[in-house]
Amino acid sequence: MLRRTFVAVLAATALAAAACGGSSTPASSDDALPPADPGSVSGDITVLTNRTDLVTDGTMQKYADQFKQVYPKVNVKFEGVTDYEGEVKIRMNTENYGDVLLIPNTVSTDDYPKYFASLGSAADVSAKYSFTDKAKVNDKIYGVAGFAYVNGFVYNKDVWSQAGVTKWPTTPEEFVADLQAIKSRTQSTPYYTNYHDGWPLSSWSSVVGSVSCDPKANDRLATTDPWAAGADLATGDQLLYDIVKNKLSEADPTTTNWEDSKGALGTGKIATMWLGSWSIVQMQDAAKKAGKDPNVIGYMPFPKQVDGKFCSVVAPDYQYAINSHSKNKAAARAWFDWFIDKSDSAKVNQAVSAVKGAPMPPALQPFTDAGVKFIELSQAEAPKLTKIDNASEVGISKPDYRQKIVDTARGAAPGDLKGIFTDLSKRWTEAAKTVS
Repeated sequence: MLRRTFVAVLAATALAAAACGGSSTPASSDDALPPADPGSVSGDITVLTNRTDLVTDGTMQKYADQFKQVYPKVNVKFEGVTDYEGEVKIRMNTENYGDVLLIPNTVSTDDYPKYFASLGSAADVSAKYSFTDKAKVNDKIYGVAGFAYVNGFVYNKDVWSQAGVTKWPTTPEEFVADLQAIKSRTQSTPYYTNYHDGWPLSSWSSVVGSVSCDPKANDRLATTDPWAAGADLATGDQLLYDIVKNKLSEADPTTTNWEDSKGALGTGKIATMWLGSWSIVQMQDAAKKAGKDPNVIGYMPFPKQVDGKFCSVVAPDYQYAINSHSKNKAAARAWFDWFIDKSDSAKVNQAVSAVKGAPMPPALQPFTDAGVKFIELSQAEAPKLTKIDNASEVGISKPDYRQKIVDTARGAAPGDLKGIFTDLSKRWTEAAKTVS
């Protein structure tokens, strides 16, 4: 959910390539290969991040101070951007979009070389990091996730227990029944949509793969109807609709508040939210600040099993990239490598490190104990999917159409879910015919 002296990279090509994994491929001016000598790297760089809270509370500066002990001649400045997707995409029409940044979701993978410096060959970079497929263009990698997370429901264990629910539901129908028990037996709001802030609703797209337990589920969106009966997105969107239709969510979704919701979940005023596992730490911190035991925060997979097993997608967070126009690519790459490889960012977020071989975070131990199957989605069709999404104007990674689902379910908008699905299917499949 993070975020001038140019050292002659060409002169250090062989050493830099060796540091990246031994490739002998010559570097180009568009490359940002690892600097060979920390002492020789200097300059000022700006890092863009969506984590305005970490900029404000000094966390990012602490990272910069630690980094400076290794790279004493590099000065790092952070710029927190509240409307990250909207503002950064506009800034990318210029050359001024930081030296290191998180790649906006709306940027087509095919366009990565226009905006970002190559991090090296696919073979070299993917040997060290997971989740690189989406950023692969012409056998080069242009972005690496800071970390990854699994998807599920963060919940208040005390509230669920008070409602008499002690086992994870295995079907959407069981899940709705459990929320109904919470409504009947407790004073807690069973489910919280975070409709007003919007972006939490986008996380419902993360059901893709978890429902079918199919590593190629994302790729299949390019050639199938995502809202056909039984499809992953249809299953997730149906569950969201049923939750709201049965009045198991907040009374007025237009007044929800993300920051307040964290404390409300920690104290039991809210029982459940669908969010990435990155949210666990934030909810635990909120519970602790409210005087509650942080261990009251639990995490469960999507209520669907395949062959008796829950499945959860290990999904990369925002990808870090280096501005192709940066005049300090060596300094930018130094920060890039240090932050992903050496900082404790993944650990403190209880996230899955992108560095291969790193251990799973303690917060996901219940998933491991329950035998949840972790899968990584193929991103082979990612460029095509972005084009289809843009052409259809569906906005799979945006909150708009799910806000419409919520409004329809609560009677604030005309129509029904069948009509919404029909419209989404038509727009998506027609756009897919025009995209190669």
